[in-house]
Amino acid sequence: MSTGKSGLVVTAHPGDFVWRAGGAIALHARKGYRMVIVCLSYGERGESQWAWKKADVAMADVKAQRKDEAERAAAMLGAEIVFFDAGDYPLRTTPEMLDRLVDIYREVKPSFVLTHSLEDPYNVDHPEATRFAQEARIIAQAAGHKPSPDLAYSAPPVFLFEPHQPEQCNYKPTLILNIDEVWETKRKAFEILAAQKHLWEYYTRVALNRGMQGGRNSGKAMTYGEAYQRIFPQVVEEIA
Repeated sequence: MSTGKSGLVVTAHPGDFVWRAGGAIALHARKGYRMVIVCLSYGERGESQWAWKKADVAMADVKAQRKDEAERAAAMLGAEIVFFDAGDYPLRTTPEMLDRLVDIYREVKPSFVLTHSLEDPYNVDHPEATRFAQEARIIAQAAGHKPSPDLAYSAPPVFLFEPHQPEQCNYKPTLILNIDEVWETKRKAFEILAAQKHLWEYYTRVALNRGMQGGRNSGKAMTYGEAYQRIFPQVVEEIA
């Protein structure tokens, strides 16, 4: 049943939304949110190690494989997916892409946005995706950008999902999401990503570690979790 609410995920590469935010996507989709993933690249150059191990593989073949994997993983999680084909290693966006993402913000009207960490010395595509997501979020609320008398958009909170090596990215979780009820769905989405099968067990361990931390911090039993860092302050009426 639809809640009328939505969530937006802006990801640099196909695998990122599965490893880092697959639980949140599946959980909110199950709760009736419309979940939309904007995948900026197919991860064809730097995020497809196993795909390039085949003899005589061509760029078009790798892109087609990753697109198919991403579409099937998004469907498994219950989300829509939009591709920008910006390329990776390096990821370079254009003014036309920015305009397109602004339109998506205004059309989707997300209750929240999930994207990468602000820093990542191992993969500059990731903070570039975050910068791009943030810029579009700001422009979408500007009344003078494509003025319309019926513009109804409020800039949503942004949550950064966990990078591969958080200590090196100055990443400090401020929220741990319990994903127990959708863990099996997330794990099945892992197994769609054949081009990155070396990461399946690694991100299973990450989920178990965050689940342990979530249980210790909440006092409630949980097994699997995802970590997020909130950028903007949360406004409340009382401190609980």
